[in-house]
Amino acid sequence: MLEIAKADIVARLKFDNPWWLSVSTEKIQYEDKPRRTYFDSFFKSISDKSVRRAIVLMGPRRVGKTVMVYHAIRGLIDHGVDPTKVLYLSLETPIYTGLSLEQILGYFQELFSHKRESELFVFFDEIQYLRNWEVHLKSLVDSYSEYKFVATGSAAAALRLKSNESGAGRFSDYILPPLTFAEYLRFIERDDELIEVTTLDEKFGAYDYVARDISELNVEFINYLNFGGYPEAVFSKSIRENPSQYIKSDIIDKVLLRDLPSLYGISDIQELNRLFTTLAYNTGNEVSLEKLSQSSGAAKNTIKRYLEYLEAAFLIRRVERIDQNAKRFKRAMCFKVYLTNPSMRAALFGQLDPDSDAMGSLTETAIFSQWQHNKQIELYYARWNSGEIDIVHMQGSSQKPQWAVEVKWSDRPYVSRGELDNCVEFVRRNPHISQPLLVTSRTISDEDTEYLGVHFDFRPAAIYAYTLGANILRQLNSSHAKSQRASTFE
Repeated sequence: MLEIAKADIVARLKFDNPWWLSVSTEKIQYEDKPRRTYFDSFFKSISDKSVRRAIVLMGPRRVGKTVMVYHAIRGLIDHGVDPTKVLYLSLETPIYTGLSLEQILGYFQELFSHKRESELFVFFDEIQYLRNWEVHLKSLVDSYSEYKFVATGSAAAALRLKSNESGAGRFSDYILPPLTFAEYLRFIERDDELIEVTTLDEKFGAYDYVARDISELNVEFINYLNFGGYPEAVFSKSIRENPSQYIKSDIIDKVLLRDLPSLYGISDIQELNRLFTTLAYNTGNEVSLEKLSQSSGAAKNTIKRYLEYLEAAFLIRRVERIDQNAKRFKRAMCFKVYLTNPSMRAALFGQLDPDSDAMGSLTETAIFSQWQHNKQIELYYARWNSGEIDIVHMQGSSQKPQWAVEVKWSDRPYVSRGELDNCVEFVRRNPHISQPLLVTSRTISDEDTEYLGVHFDFRPAAIYAYTLGANILRQLNSSHAKSQRASTFE
């Protein structure tokens, strides 16, 4: 049996790294695509030589990890890095199967006479396809202190598990979530047309925004719910016309049918699939282990494990429940589940229109999708016999509610104030909570409405989603920039 010749592997490396043979002004794949808001902080991490760690870029499938890697390569070359000091390869490519990272790196070193003390940038895309990748990557980080290694992967559960087990002190996890609504509008070049900046809160570094045309903004918000979390869908008309095939077959099925079973040894794939389908249909609603067990036919302990797997794969997010006095339950049998990307529900059960029955829960899912870009904020929902509050933030040290949001896709509560009785009760029981309490609407904006002694701020859900995403990512980039030491290119 013939083995793949070294010359063929080197030829493939040259094919995957066209910048080696071209001048730096030549185009690099995807460089014309807009950059994720995360790019600046990601590039800072790559260019910072003071931190001797590999960067492990993980996240759901099809959120732009590979594109961001190509953007980083373009940035390195634009900052004067010799193109022959940048290596990219996708371990999903069959010719690399069976090769270790050390072997491939050796071919690269030999090709350009790179030394151990050279400053190289090495990108391993889809690294989960290499068995024991974490052992190999850790060895490279230890052996080549001047090299910067970046690994990406879509099997997020596998990457998170392995990086925590074997990469302590050697890997820096970097998570790329789906597009925010603000990023979506920027990608389609309608943000300036539809959004206006009003004020800046100097204390928190946060901006307020208003809609120039709320009707048009809501049209794009519906599009965002249907397909807008995925950059590829934003730019491809064929995917937009049939997002169910793209999202379900290429994203959901690969995770449920391949990534999770191979990692955790799941034997009953259909059982896992039934559970996920149930959760996706009920996104934004309260569920319980008892009812999930009944509907899926799986034991409660199995359900618990599956929920952990689905969270590790960035498919769902669980939110814990508190009561009307903001007290957590000792035994939390009920909780809410949100899809990390609302577009997954549309792919499974059909696209939404403004009057769809699921718009309320999908609006709530979209709001939580923006919040997943901030890992420091702990969010809960409050539920008791006579009412519910959709989002409650608890202050860390005191564990008292700091602020709350009631999410609606309706203007009715602005007129029928009795629908706000649950909010009034919660505020009276928890006087520490900030006022005005925010209530999202479909079109209504009113910053100071009073009802039964409680002040409310009505804001369209689309504007609130935009404001969250824009401010969270601005603060992420700002805090990252402050924490970074002087990098190679500054």
